[in-house]
Amino acid sequence: MKVFIYPTNSLILSDLVERFGHEPLALMTEIRKKVNTPGLDSPPLNVTPDDPKKGLKWAAIEIPSGVRGRMAIVDPLIEQAEAAIIIEDAEYMFGCMGCARTNELIKYVVRMKDIPVLELKYPKSENDAKNLVLQVKEFLDKLMKQEKEKARAEEE
Repeated sequence: MKVFIYPTNSLILSDLVERFGHEPLALMTEIRKKVNTPGLDSPPLNVTPDDPKKGLKWAAIEIPSGVRGRMAIVDPLIEQAEAAIIIEDAEYMFGCMGCARTNELIKYVVRMKDIPVLELKYPKSENDAKNLVLQVKEFLDKLMKQEKEKARAEEE
């Protein structure tokens, strides 16, 4: 199952999602595609003329270009998402997103989508961190179980 993670550049969340058998939808993957795709004319980010248009889907033309630029990359991830994990109040090193308005917009768009969403507070202690990992595991296990049941139902 494709799981959108927030903060979208959190290596920790990305790793957890992957370890528990799902595909993390993360910013790093999208940036890698942009950087490694040959033949585009705007290195180093390889921005295509359609990219800014994707950002305009959620943000008006008057909105700062950083919001539109981030949404141009993040919105396609949200569209693919079958589930999401949101960590609130994350510290800078956990995966800083850099723009408060974009962050609020991203969380709003995820919540508006009809998918399972796990929302947790950033852990402040070792026990909180263990509980976070356990809650993420339980959420992803539940998704895996639902996915298997759905596949069985389709076979019958």
